[in-house]
Amino acid sequence: MPYCTLFTAYCSLVSIIYMKYVHGYSGRESVRLVDQAVTLSELLHGDTFYGRGKIVLEAGCGVGAQTVLLAGHSPEARITSIDISEESLAKAQALVRKHKIKNVTFQQADIFDLPFKNESFDHVFICFVLEHLPDPLKALASLKKVLKKGGTLTAIEGDHGSAYFHPESMLAKKTIQCLIDIQAQMGGDSLIGRRLYPLLKQAAFRSVTTSPRVVYADASRPAMVKGFTLNTFIAMVEGVKDQAIANKMITKAEWTKGIRELYQSAEKDGTFNYTFFKAVAFK
Repeated sequence: MPYCTLFTAYCSLVSIIYMKYVHGYSGRESVRLVDQAVTLSELLHGDTFYGRGKIVLEAGCGVGAQTVLLAGHSPEARITSIDISEESLAKAQALVRKHKIKNVTFQQADIFDLPFKNESFDHVFICFVLEHLPDPLKALASLKKVLKKGGTLTAIEGDHGSAYFHPESMLAKKTIQCLIDIQAQMGGDSLIGRRLYPLLKQAAFRSVTTSPRVVYADASRPAMVKGFTLNTFIAMVEGVKDQAIANKMITKAEWTKGIRELYQSAEKDGTFNYTFFKAVAFK
């Protein structure tokens, strides 16, 4: 969530001061994000629920893929979803309207400079955002300010280093490493899932609990093979092809062979594994 398309002029400017989204803002990326959210809905969101009247901040809503699930699981909560990209917010609003969701309002805002009073929200939810930020600890500190005492922050992140698959392939692993390295060069951290617990502790949250959410796909789980292995993960890796080759991280021949071998993990004798991490912490 596809990738490495050109930013719009606006997003190019704000990325300098805020974040660089390695996956880009293309229409295909929007589709990938929605596919990912739907496929992983129960795994990642099944145990997140906010009660009647609770005021929730979704930080970095993107195109609204997670917003729809968040609002659907907590229909009586009042959700404010923010993002720095006007383009993404427009897509998120359209998606929410499509699903006839009424309990979400949208606002353009910067996580590092939030336009809310201290202790404005009962809960904060942030998903697949910290990995793209140059200073995730600073972002958590900013979010903590607008969270009420006793409120919770829920954070969900992936960890590309957790991907393993059958048949094994060194070149397939090399294509994944290209994505990891490119994101690092842009100031992000695609391995951040393993860091959620220490990050939240450093931000002085209390009662931090973190749980691994393992994705496993094989031919007996065709929906997961299609929704995650193909449409989420491999699509994500394929998006950095041009940049990886241009930066001489990998040759064109190596890339072609590596991606072909990565696709074998989605075939009838293949398997694919990946771990997300979900943390809940109290202020």
